Amino acid sequence: MMLLADSGSTKTDWLLVGPELISFQSAGFNPFYQTYEAILEGLQVGVAPQVQGEEVSEIFFYGAGCADPVSSRPIRDALAATFPDAATIDVQSDLLAAARALCGREAGIACILGTGSNNAQYDGQTIQNNIGSLGFWLGDEGSGAYLGKQLVSQYLHKVLPDELRLDFQATYPEVNRLMVLDRAYKQPFPNRFFGTFTPFLSRHMEHPAVQKLVKDAFRTFLNLYVRPHPNAFSLPIHFTGSIACVFGKPLLEVVAEQQLQPGRIQKSPMEGLLRYHQ
Repeated sequence: MMLLADSGSTKTDWLLVGPELISFQSAGFNPFYQTYEAILEGLQVGVAPQVQGEEVSEIFFYGAGCADPVSSRPIRDALAATFPDAATIDVQSDLLAAARALCGREAGIACILGTGSNNAQYDGQTIQNNIGSLGFWLGDEGSGAYLGKQLVSQYLHKVLPDELRLDFQATYPEVNRLMVLDRAYKQPFPNRFFGTFTPFLSRHMEHPAVQKLVKDAFRTFLNLYVRPHPNAFSLPIHFTGSIACVFGKPLLEVVAEQQLQPGRIQKSPMEGLLRYHQ
């Protein structure tokens, strides 16, 4: 049986492919933030019980933070320890997953807008160009973590319009300067923490201040990570990820505004990955 995984920093979508398709979710895995031991524990607690009794012979894992064999080694080693009978364990980047799922065997630009953000120009077989993000603190523009960070910053600086500020305060009464600084600098996964504020933005998407915040974030993403690609204006621009889906309308408006060619928006790469591997 084949096991497919599409992992972000927040969650992992799994698909066990055999006579039947069995899908489930676990916590996200990111070797940039997690040790081998933490990844192994997460696999043994959240994944192994889901496939107990099934003979997994092939594993194709696509994940955030798995940019090359060195960075992805903790994931591969943990998978090998959890599934010692698997003959094939292939760990690739979530960016390649997005490209294969969105573009198939055709050329295009594949973008990830989830908890984090990423991009690639793809020729139908391999990634030809990637404009690397600088991660959560210095990059990830357009992502859920970035949007949440902008919202929280505006709230703490007291520049949100009154109606938004009062609703934010009622929705997140625990949020204050010291709490945010602790979560941002002392606790693990600050990107996940800031990403949890995106439902507030989606609920208020008709408000001009929220529209500006969201569209400005997408403009920054396109200007930094899409327009500089050599063929940016001749290839379709595809998107995958929860943020791309939730904020699809303003995202496509900004794509059109930038005179780029809109492609498809897909919440999860899994359907496309299944087609690719089958």
